[in-house]
Amino acid sequence: MSHLSTNLAAARAPTSLVVLTVACVLLCLSGVAFGSSWIPIDQVAATILGAGEKTQKLIVLQLRLPRVVIAAIAGGAMATAGFLLQKITRNSLASPGILGVIDGAALGVVIFLALLSDESNALVTSIAYQPVAAMVGAALGIVLVFTLSGQQSNSAIRLLLFGIAVGAVFKALVMVLMLIGPIYRTSQAARWIAGAVNEINWSEIQVTALLLLPLLVLSLVVARKLPPADLDETSARSVGLDLPVFRIVVFALAAALTAVAVAFVGGVGFIGLMAPHMARLLVGRSVYAGLVGSFLLGALMLVGADLVVRVLFSPVEVPAGTVTAVIGAPYFLFLLMSRQRHDG
Repeated sequence: MSHLSTNLAAARAPTSLVVLTVACVLLCLSGVAFGSSWIPIDQVAATILGAGEKTQKLIVLQLRLPRVVIAAIAGGAMATAGFLLQKITRNSLASPGILGVIDGAALGVVIFLALLSDESNALVTSIAYQPVAAMVGAALGIVLVFTLSGQQSNSAIRLLLFGIAVGAVFKALVMVLMLIGPIYRTSQAARWIAGAVNEINWSEIQVTALLLLPLLVLSLVVARKLPPADLDETSARSVGLDLPVFRIVVFALAAALTAVAVAFVGGVGFIGLMAPHMARLLVGRSVYAGLVGSFLLGALMLVGADLVVRVLFSPVEVPAGTVTAVIGAPYFLFLLMSRQRHDG
């Protein structure tokens, strides 16, 4: 029955991807349309294409569109990272948030803000270097988790335990740094940890997009070798794949995707866990369809989460990460209990 449902999902994969793309575009337009005043979706589209009056252009292009764009590309990148991690570890519980990547990125960002802030809490260097700090911290997180897991890194429970432990240590260090040292825009740093997409500007989006584009292209290239990665090391080597090296490449790529994605939007959790699962249900186990489907679903999730908090809590700005956590934490527990029942 499972094999039949997988074949059915694969057969409808192209249709599912088209539907997801249309849904993503419509949700993004809705995200721009909603705010202190409603702007009809057709007017939003017209304004984005260059029409509209001056006030409307200001609202759409400078205030609302940036947060929707960053949510879409960051959510998609986190979901892509989760897809890669789940495929390379053959572990349905693997995700950037659970393997210490997001907490590592948070630590990298806060260290950057702490070390490069003066006594008046002014940043002494360009904020454009923040993604680099996030990338270093994310790489540290995933390296620590897999190093501590050792030869049993394919064990779901072992990865989970070390991921939680490393994440807890990083969270504690983040809190200490925020309490004892000067931090550029401390309140914004706190919101970053929760995961918020407001107060994003086009220069930050440009940095994020320029860094993410080559990483996403590399993900498509790497995806070609993901099916052979399911083999054991001897079989993989027989088809020309050095599995240990390939794993390191995929781990590094997932860490980089996550770091760049969260560098400005913050520690949004569980998207990298949920989106690949949903993609498999919709498009089957095709690697390329799963990768694209995961990206689109990740974009939908974060844009949708931001829209939900704006609708429910306006005019208060609540981090979008609260919605993904409220939904993702029970889903993670469900997956964990299912895995335990399966393992006996």
